Amino acid sequence: MRHSNGIRRAALATTAVTALAAAVTGVLPGTAMAASTATPPPACAASALQVSARQAAHPPVGTGTGAAVVQFTNVSKKTCVLKGHPTVAGAGKGSQTTPLKVTATGKASTVTLRPRGKAWVKLTFVQVQGEGDGYCKSGKKPSVFQKMVIGLPRSGKHQVALDDGWWAECDNKVTATPVTSVKPS
Repeated sequence: MRHSNGIRRAALATTAVTALAAAVTGVLPGTAMAASTATPPPACAASALQVSARQAAHPPVGTGTGAAVVQFTNVSKKTCVLKGHPTVAGAGKGSQTTPLKVTATGKASTVTLRPRGKAWVKLTFVQVQGEGDGYCKSGKKPSVFQKMVIGLPRSGKHQVALDDGWWAECDNKVTATPVTSVKPS
């Protein structure tokens, strides 16, 4: 008799654990768990993004732009994603642009933007030296742009002006972080 009570208790315990697992996971014993049917959000369309830029709080030493923080705000009513490093070009007169050589830093990861959500990229330029017209350490002439064209993979290109001046840089080079959900300084 004792032996059958022990088996009965073990069977009851196993049944209780199985029922609890089914309640927690929503999967009944003996059935396969369905693959997630949730579709990841799409990439943010260019029209879903409002873009602004400001000089970084901690630029390198010099008189040019040095570093800038570009902010992307999701102005659509749907969640979307951003990922990757930007392309950068100086916007000249008319439709003329000057592509900058981008050195990517950091590992890119997907940033999910809910409506009104924000993401950032930090751009660090080869700094203009001196006062007035300034000079480049390389001996090349500094470049000054009213706007930059910032492109993001699968999310279009965006012309953006600094909130406090013009973009000034040397050698048409920039170091760029990937899109991040953490606001850089």
